[in-house]
Amino acid sequence: MTEAKTKKAPAKKTSAKAGGKTVTVQQVASVAGRKPGQKETLIGLRLNKIGRVSTLEDTPSVRGMISKVSHLVKIIEAA
Repeated sequence: MTEAKTKKAPAKKTSAKAGGKTVTVQQVASVAGRKPGQKETLIGLRLNKIGRVSTLEDTPSVRGMISKVSHLVKIIEAA
């Protein structure tokens, strides 16, 4: 008999890099009836329910994802 090897997934980073710029987004509309890629984009932004807020590192890829679903989210300005 052979033993099954289990692999652990790498730990996810929950916060943006210290000292780096961040952007905070909030989902304000539902993805029901939208194009298929928009739901996946919201999941990539760590959003999937109306009212959920996510703080992400401000990178060009994140900004592109936000622009793709700009009608479903709003950017929360830092206080």
